[in-house]
Formats: sequence, structure tokens, C-alpha cells
Amino acid sequence: MKRLLLIFTISFCPVILESAGNLAKYPPEQRDITIITSKNGHPKITPAEITLLTGKYYRLNINCPDVRDDLTGWRIEMLELLQNSHLRLVTVGDIEIHLQGLSFNAIECDEIGTAHVSFVPIKPGSYQFYVGNVPSAVGQPIGESGVQKSGKYAFGIFKVR
Repeated sequence: MKRLLLIFTISFCPVILESAGNLAKYPPEQRDITIITSKNGHPKITPAEITLLTGKYYRLNINCPDVRDDLTGWRIEMLELLQNSHLRLVTVGDIEIHLQGLSFNAIECDEIGTAHVSFVPIKPGSYQFYVGNVPSAVGQPIGESGVQKSGKYAFGIFKVR
């Protein structure tokens, strides 16, 4: 009986990757999104497209200037961007939530104000985000994620290079 001897050679070649920026550099670069209610009741996102660079520290300011109550508020979901970024901080009013890499599902604007999300994009790509009715406004359970097809909604995009 002949034996077959297989020899595997594994070579290790370290790869050194550098980020496109200083991940801890303060202050973060500001990006603003404003969501208003159009005459037909749909959300209007300005700007609807935002370009970002990997490895750069950003603060996204989500402005909701014309919300009247819980049922006229808007829900913002940007799951793809959040999954491909290092999250650092979420601020709503004077409340700061230090995430340091954890994630969250959505931000609901149910009163006039601004929410801030500080993050570093880590993977290039085009990431769609959604703005639509809060689920309870269209008869869905509170906190339900995804497009509320029976409601009014709009999409925007983050382009990360």
C-alpha cells in the first residue's frame, strides 16, 4: 500500500492597512440633514445625497423643524451605513449616548429638534437610508423597523468613498 504525503506550506505575509484619516481627530466634520413635511404630507429630505470619506470622523445632524406630535413625526433608519461605520456618540437634546461601536435601529423625530450621530465610516459603498412615518402613525406596532408601505416615506443615500 502506497502512502501519499501532502505537505502544505503556509506563508504569512502581514498586510499593513492605514485608515484614510485620524479616527480620533476632533472636532468631527459636520453634515446636516433636514427633514420637513411637504404639502402632500411626504417627508422631504435635504440633501437627499451625502458624500463621506472612510476613516473620517463625522457628526450627522438630523434636523426635524416642523414635527407637531408623535403621529406626525418621522422615523429615520440608516442601517446599512451604521453597519459599516464605527459609531461613537448619539446626542438628543442634552442627552448623550456613548456607543463606542455599538449600534441602534432608528431615530424618531416626534417633536421639533435635532439629533446628532457621531461616527467614522469604515467601508466604502452606497448606503440607502429611509425616512417615513413612525410605525404607530400607520397602525403598526411601536418600534417596528423597515419601510412602512402604508405610510408616506422617502429615501436618501450616503455615498462613502
